[in-house]
Amino acid sequence: MAQISTSDFKTGMTIDLSEGLFQISDFQHVKPGKGGAFVRTTLRNVRTGAVTDRTFRAGEKMERAIIDKTDMQYLYNDGTDYVFMNTQTYDQLPVSPETLGDTVNYLIETNNVNLLMYGDEIIGVDIPASVVMQITDTEPGLQGDRVSGARKPATMETGLVVQVPLFIEQGEKIKVDTRSGDYLERAN
Repeated sequence: MAQISTSDFKTGMTIDLSEGLFQISDFQHVKPGKGGAFVRTTLRNVRTGAVTDRTFRAGEKMERAIIDKTDMQYLYNDGTDYVFMNTQTYDQLPVSPETLGDTVNYLIETNNVNLLMYGDEIIGVDIPASVVMQITDTEPGLQGDRVSGARKPATMETGLVVQVPLFIEQGEKIKVDTRSGDYLERAN
């Protein structure tokens, strides 16, 4: 493991503390008039997603966690796990839905994602900022209903429900923002 000091902190860096694995969301070096300098940080627990504030003494040393990004292709859901294939070695890896969290709503077969791994443990998934999904069910738009910005619910191929404009119909493909779950535009 690589030892780092608080002076090496960068946003997005992952550190291994006794309480768990944390990603640095924000940090600030503080040098008060009296006393020693310190570093105020906002940390996000990589496993649980909980956000906490913590203060470290300046120069304090800790372990840096090396997170590997592995390029994987989503193959299928076998009923209990989601199965991914390593695009380099063709090894298949089952992943539990609890590990994937909300990203299961955006997983479409044959799409590529990056699995974030700490040793042999999967700690997260990097998916694109937007994905193209097909609408499997939505009500037809009412003729004459032209209220500005009117929306209706549409069920996507993964089961995700997205609010879409009235002119969008069943069977169409749309682009969905994976960070917010919002409709972006029609896809060709």
